[in-house]
This record gives sequence, structure tokens and C-alpha cells, in this order.
Amino acid sequence: MSQAASRHITAKINGIDVTVPEGTSILDAAGKAHIRIPTLCYHPDLPATAACGICVVRVKGRPNLIRACSTPLDNGMDVATQDAEIVKVRRSVLSMILSNHPNECLTCIRNGTCELQDLAEDFGISRDSLPSMVPDRPIDDSTQSIVLDSRKCVHCGRCIEVCQEVQDVWALCVKGRGFESAVLPAGDISLSESPCVRCGQCSAHCPTGAIHEYDQTEEVWNALMDPDRYCAVQIAPAVRVSVGEAFGMAPGADLTRRLYAALRRMGFDAVFDTNFGADLTVIEEAHEFIERFVHGRGELPLITSCCPAWVDYLEKYHTDLIPNFSSCKSPQAMVGSLVKSHYAKSNKLDPKKMTVVSIMPCTAKKYEIRRAKDMYASGEPDIDVSLTTRELCRMLRQAGIGLEGLAGTDADSPMGQYSGAGTIFGFTGGVMEAALRTAHYLATDRELPANGLEFASLHGIEEGVKTAAVDVNGAEVRVAVAHGLRHVGKVMDIIRAWKQNGGEPPFHFVEVMACQGGCVGGGGQICGVTNAIRKERAAGLVADDRNREFRCAHHNPDIKKLYDDFLVKPLGETAHKYLHTSYTPRPRYAR
Repeated sequence: MSQAASRHITAKINGIDVTVPEGTSILDAAGKAHIRIPTLCYHPDLPATAACGICVVRVKGRPNLIRACSTPLDNGMDVATQDAEIVKVRRSVLSMILSNHPNECLTCIRNGTCELQDLAEDFGISRDSLPSMVPDRPIDDSTQSIVLDSRKCVHCGRCIEVCQEVQDVWALCVKGRGFESAVLPAGDISLSESPCVRCGQCSAHCPTGAIHEYDQTEEVWNALMDPDRYCAVQIAPAVRVSVGEAFGMAPGADLTRRLYAALRRMGFDAVFDTNFGADLTVIEEAHEFIERFVHGRGELPLITSCCPAWVDYLEKYHTDLIPNFSSCKSPQAMVGSLVKSHYAKSNKLDPKKMTVVSIMPCTAKKYEIRRAKDMYASGEPDIDVSLTTRELCRMLRQAGIGLEGLAGTDADSPMGQYSGAGTIFGFTGGVMEAALRTAHYLATDRELPANGLEFASLHGIEEGVKTAAVDVNGAEVRVAVAHGLRHVGKVMDIIRAWKQNGGEPPFHFVEVMACQGGCVGGGGQICGVTNAIRKERAAGLVADDRNREFRCAHHNPDIKKLYDDFLVKPLGETAHKYLHTSYTPRPRYAR
């Protein structure tokens, strides 16, 4: 047998011959044969925990049922995924889980998108068959970004795997044993007192309503119904390519103009685009990089600052690297400060009577709008409410607005027009690519050729850390892109070691995103995300970039006009007041 052939094995699943790479689980092998095995604890991007027991199957010659998610398919194995006993066992397991779960489906935020609810329907469980043993535990909404309701936990372990192993935050752990066990912060403290950075990846991976976003839709409805309020809204890059999934569309469908129209129908007086803020961030950050790299004013490497969960992580875990952090606010914060200052003055609006809402793929954005005094540059909260993609979908349904056949409209000026550089902020590598397009121009006074605008080595989500060397006017610029906080920590360790030991800097410019894949996989996105879906969402943003009239931030005519009319110049006094922030070291555990 050849070496190539030895890497694959062949077995039977429900009488069907299946050939898969050696080491493939029974569950994944069945999927390749279009055979569905029900699961609850399993997630394709995380190691199998075999915690729930829903995926049991029968293997010929073995006395007991085995769990398909954690058992590799062996050569010649004969697997049955369905028979009367298997169904009975699965129903019994589900009944035990449900006996420990509150019967609150109608009032649960995950009603209609709950994996446990779907399984109960699939198996026809319509009434309690076991005595209820629901624990009495308080709901923790202390972060006002994510909410932990441990009564609804099914002990799948996904949130802990993500928090500890993917994000390296360690805010959650299992406390207690058996029916008394619960996922909680260690040490009998609240989430706000824990190392939690509010990234929301726990909520994005939770199969039930045990962890979810802090819902603020009612606040927004109240503002929209107040005739004395002027309501403005902005949408982030990644939202437009994921929101359609909640309405039966494919991941990556670009619904930008339809979202503008939908938001107007909901009652917003002005609709802006966070991509404009991304273009503005590129201008400021590219100038900041040139100041450091070319003129030696400031420490290298420059580290990007658009991700609020990463900012929280930096202030808790890597405070010694604060001098390397870009002082630029995130795109949403820049737009918010301009809406309540320049836009308000130009349109004779009272900032005190304005409500500015941002639609973000991120739960940490709820934290960002309150994190520092810089977020009140207008004298008022620059952004009053930050909603996640999931909250937007609920509001659209409540308003009876469908996206499928909606005619699109344009965003409002001046913060509606954006370049392709602005839209690629939504995926890992995009911020760096956007900044390099403009930094190259600033350093050389020459534009990159049309076929040189994309940096392929910075794209993709398979690698947690991507590096590249870019030639800028004969100088080598070493860049790194990291996504997922565990990978980010590795890059910070490299930088810290260089600072201690000297020599050539390993990087000059570093992009960081807390969530895997970047904002397309953000903690506030549509539930059920996988790496395959992250790639499709990113592809939608790449397509938008390629189709834009302008692909570089410095080509955006509304950006140029904003500097002429208000900001004066990048990194200037006015720009610093409205577009920049500062950072403060904080303990991992709040006191």
C-alpha cells in the first residue's frame, strides 16, 4: 500500500462505504456521507468533549454505545447511527438535560435559535418526563456586555474551551460537581470582577441562553419613539455580511444598502457607515506609523487599537506594551464623536437631544463606549447604545422588516461614503492591509499599483499569526497579524523578548483582533459560526473592496473634505481631541 493510501481508511456507516483521512471522527465521517448525527456539546472548531452523550452510535462487535464526536473511525468499522435503542438512549439523555434546565423558552433570548430547543423538537419531547431539578442561581449581567445565566447551562464545555484555550483569558471555570456544577467565574466573584475582556466568544459558542449579549433593544426603541430625540445609527463592516444568515441567506451576502433602507424604516433620522470611520482610522494610524517608522517619534512596533476586547486585554495583561499601542480610537468611536460634534454643529442639532447607536459584530463594543473619558469628546456620550448583530435582527423582526426584497438606499453624507480599505476592516489582516495601502503612499508619494493593493500573505484564518515583509521605498517593513487572544499573547511575548535583548525589531507594525477570523467571527454575530462561515463572510467583504470606486482611504473625497472643514490635519490638535484615546493599566481582577 502506498504512503498516500495509508493515510485514508474505509468503513461502513449505515451500510454506506465511507473513505476518510485517518483520525477522522465517526461524527465527521458521517457528515461527509450526508448522515446527520445529533449533537449538543460538539462544535466543529473546538476539541470534542463528549460531554452530552447525544451523539451515541453503535459499532458492530462492541458491547456498548460509543460517542461519535470523540471516537475515530477505524478501518473496516461497521457503524449504525440509528435504531430504536439509540433513539431511546438519546431521548433519555435529552430528558435528563431538560430536567436540569428552566422551562422558559418563550421568554428566553435564544428562543428559536437554541440548539437544545431544536433537539427537543426533533425528538418529540413535548412534556416533562423527569422531576425538575433546576438550580436557583442569580443572573450575572455585571459587565453590561454579556449576561451569564448559569441555570441554563447544559455543561457542554464550549465556553470554557474558548475562554481558556482559545482566548487565554480564564474568566470562566466549572464549579461544583454533578447536578450542582456550574460554569461561573472562579472565586465567587462577578464577571465584571473577573479577567473577562467582554469579547463574547463564550456567548457566540453557547448552544443555549446560558451566555448571551446584554440586550439594549428596548433602549433604542424608546429613543426612536421619542419625538424630541434625533436618532443616528452606524453599521460596522462585518455586520453587513452576516445579518442575512438570520433571514435564510447565505453567509457573506452583502446587504449594505438594504440595511441602510431597513434602518430608515425603523425610524432613524440619519444612517451612517462605520466604514467611513475605518477610512479615518487608516489616515490617522498610517500617519502615526510614519511618525514612528520614518521619523523615530514613538516606540516600535506600532500595535493597532480598533478591537475593544484587545484593548481590555492589553490594559490587564500587557501593560508594559502600552507605549506601543496606537492612540487611534476605533472606527465606531471616531464616527460617534464626529456625529455629536461636527455633524451636530453643521446641522444645528443639540447633542444632548441626540441618540447615536452603533450596530456592531461585537459585545465588547458595549464596553468601549464607556471605557474612558475620551469617549465623551463631544461633552456627551459619543455613542449612546451599541447593539450587536443579533440585537439588530431581533429589532428587524419586531418591526416586520424583511431584507430579502428590500430596495436599497444610500447612507447619509458626510459619513456614509467609504473606500474598499474601510470595508476590509471586518476580517483578520484587513486593518493591516488597509493601513499599508495608505502608509506606502505617505512614505513614497506613490500609489501602489492596482494589482498590489492586496497582501495575500495577510489573508486567511488558518494561521493564528501571520507575518510578512513589505518593501516601502527600499525599506523593509516587517508586519504581523494576530487573531485570537492566545495567539496575540505569543506575539506580545516576542516583542517583549526583543525589548529585553535588543537587536533588530521582529516587527514594525502589528494588527490584533481578539476574535478568531476578526470581526466576521465577533462575539455579537449570528450564532452558529464556524471557520467555513467566517471565510464566507470575509469573502463578501473582499468582494465589496474589489468593487469599490476607491480602494484606498486617502482617496475618499469625504475624508479629505472633513480634514479641510473640521479636523485640519492628521494627528493635529483637533484630530487628537476627537479621534484619539489613551490607556490605563488595570488589574486582571477588579477590586
